[in-house]
Amino acid sequence: MKSEDTPFVGGPLDGRVLPVLIGITGHPPKTYRIPVPGVDGGPSTVVVYRRVQAATSKRLGLHQGWKYEYDPEGGSSERRFKLPWSSRKGGATPESNADE
Repeated sequence: MKSEDTPFVGGPLDGRVLPVLIGITGHPPKTYRIPVPGVDGGPSTVVVYRRVQAATSKRLGLHQGWKYEYDPEGGSSERRFKLPWSSRKGGATPESNADE
């Protein structure tokens, strides 16, 4: 597997550059979770970093790599993949116009 040196911004890994495994698409994962063991056998915590664009080129606006930014919420706003036909609200006709 290939890896890419990726900078981390904010949180406990601020300023570090770590090798991150690259997936089939050539991109690192969208979220990077780091388990941190608790002190003296206490509850462990998970530090979460989100992938963002590192920079764009001036002339063409092309993408120039990735970096990870610290997410203090810890993944509570995680997006899920939703299929368009799995939506519960609405249908082919709105409820307000169904009787007309």
